[in-house]
Amino acid sequence: MAKIYRDNDVDMKVLNGRKIGVIGYGNQGRAQALNIRDSGFSPMIGNGDDRYRDLAVRDGFEVHAISRVAAESDVILLLIPDEVQPEVYDEQIRPHLNPGDILCFASGYNVYYKTIRPPAGVGVIMVAPRMIGESVRNLYRDGLGFPCLVASENDDDGRFMPIALAIAGAVGATRFGAFESSFREETTIDLFAEQMLWPGIIKLCLLYFEKLIENGCDPQIVTTELYLSGEFVEIARAMITHGFFGQLKLHSQTSQFGQLSSADKMAPPELLTRVDEVVDEICSGKFHRKWAKEQKDGKPNMKKLWQEALNHPLAEAEAELENLRKIVARSYGGSD
Repeated sequence: MAKIYRDNDVDMKVLNGRKIGVIGYGNQGRAQALNIRDSGFSPMIGNGDDRYRDLAVRDGFEVHAISRVAAESDVILLLIPDEVQPEVYDEQIRPHLNPGDILCFASGYNVYYKTIRPPAGVGVIMVAPRMIGESVRNLYRDGLGFPCLVASENDDDGRFMPIALAIAGAVGATRFGAFESSFREETTIDLFAEQMLWPGIIKLCLLYFEKLIENGCDPQIVTTELYLSGEFVEIARAMITHGFFGQLKLHSQTSQFGQLSSADKMAPPELLTRVDEVVDEICSGKFHRKWAKEQKDGKPNMKKLWQEALNHPLAEAEAELENLRKIVARSYGGSD
């Protein structure tokens, strides 16, 4: 069982006297920087000259060059996208690292695949919220927390893990629970969700739409039933409050029987084989190499996949229901 750290397990004093730098003021960067500031610390923001820089200034931060933040900070939160981290690290961060400095990642990706190799003596920690940045901020402001994964490498004497826990505490995660993990585990869990769970859900949703249209159902009604009604969200909430299987009791018995009796039909042997292949591609580094090549080539396949998605009839049906979508989005606190 994973060890779970909560507020009373954290010594926030280990951050006293340390300069905390936040590299990147995007979704996670903004949320974590604001939470750290509200926890009584003064993070230094490093960002390029873009709209995120302007947002940081509006939020009351001074924004500096990334290289300056790396030079002046001894705890550096690297909160820019995985795909740009290696280049930024090599050019603007690595030259300024000294023994005892600490690099904090919100994802295990680049450390696990060794595209970033911090030098000996530099602490390598991970504080990985299992929550989008907007909710990291909103939950903190509401006095609540969110789960995160914490890990530490280059840490034979255990002196860097308390820093990871203190950062987790400062951003609000230990109010809920920080789960002791590893860079490998975080990467595997994250990529497996992105390459097995969510693609499976996407494909099943598209098949649901396509087959009902083939059988004479109205596209707008099918789209509303599929997700615009908000039932997806309510079922997810029910899983939290009643349990994964417990929420089934909130459905009719016809629904319960249909879901439980049909589940195995949706997972034929060939699907299970593909699931094993996905895990192997993640753990062997095959996916990492494929994604690196895709980026180097200018992302041609990604552009093609996006175009195919936007050309799907479901996108057309959604566009026809745009006003309804905005009403539902507002009811769930979203915005356009």
